Amino acid sequence: MSAVLSNNSAAAKPAQRSEGVWAASWRRLRADKVGMVCMAIVAFFLVLVTLSGSGLIAADWQKEVGVPNAPPTFMGPAPAEAIGTVEQPKGPNVDLSDIDPLAPKYQEWEERAKQFKTVDTVKAETLPAGGDRLGRDVLAKVLKGAEVSITVGVLAAIVATLIGTVLGALSGFFGGKIGDFLEWLYNVFTAIPGILLIFAFAVIFGKGVTSVVLILGLAGWPGIYRLIRAEFMKHSVRDYVRSAEAIGASKFSRMFKHILPNVSHVALVQLSLHVVSFIKSEVILSYLGLGVGVDQVSWGTMLAESQSELILGYWWQLAAVTAFMAVFVTAFALFTDALRDALDPKLRGLE
Repeated sequence: MSAVLSNNSAAAKPAQRSEGVWAASWRRLRADKVGMVCMAIVAFFLVLVTLSGSGLIAADWQKEVGVPNAPPTFMGPAPAEAIGTVEQPKGPNVDLSDIDPLAPKYQEWEERAKQFKTVDTVKAETLPAGGDRLGRDVLAKVLKGAEVSITVGVLAAIVATLIGTVLGALSGFFGGKIGDFLEWLYNVFTAIPGILLIFAFAVIFGKGVTSVVLILGLAGWPGIYRLIRAEFMKHSVRDYVRSAEAIGASKFSRMFKHILPNVSHVALVQLSLHVVSFIKSEVILSYLGLGVGVDQVSWGTMLAESQSELILGYWWQLAAVTAFMAVFVTAFALFTDALRDALDPKLRGLE
């Protein structure tokens, strides 16, 4: 009797639901300490970009708040002759107002010179990353430049990844005339050298952040398309896709609900590589005058500007922008590697 009750209880107990693909991926990602730290760093940079875009930080990056080429704070305050103060004429000991109409102004000028020297000395001490050739705060420029460069790199990589993934999925899954047309389009884009294609789009779209995003996104999708197409061709004939077809799943459901999660790690790796590549491309475009406008600043324009400063021994702008770029690019690459490992279906089978 007890055995029967035990069997009935076991039969009445509801079966546990299997863990979903995204839940399992998030669990594996949380177990990767390096990936989580890098995700926090990337999130911190994205917060900086958001604050800069909203004007809460680095809004006055164009303001000349210090003296030209002021060294960082840890270098100590600049001497008076480097600050640019000029010794004003001192008031005479005798009254010369009858023969010199400016004599009453001498004392006022001397007081102004003292105030000017004091204010500039304070300004030189409040630039933690130093000043550029116009006396602008390098730290504010780096933060504002991060907004432009990261926005360009991430958005352009997303545009290229979306275009390459969608077109690759359509070509690899459907084949036929759709695949032939997309292969022709791919061959047209790859037949043109990449740098010439970027310059051609730059002439069409002009300058500006939006233009650079479109230029790089439209020029960068072919490589992603080729990889995604091959993955969809391989997965479309596998058993799990055939089983989904047998139970009545639509073509688009099989493409984007069943196959795409299993090839998403390829798209993410390409996304990471293109973010780094597009930030470098933005540097080249801005250096050649085809990138962001003259009223904006980016890491690319700062690197181009720091070349002439480095010759004169002013290294702090180059050091600041290089440090920010290195931290973001490294953290983004490591985070994407961790995300790829969490989504990799081969690793799922080893659990």
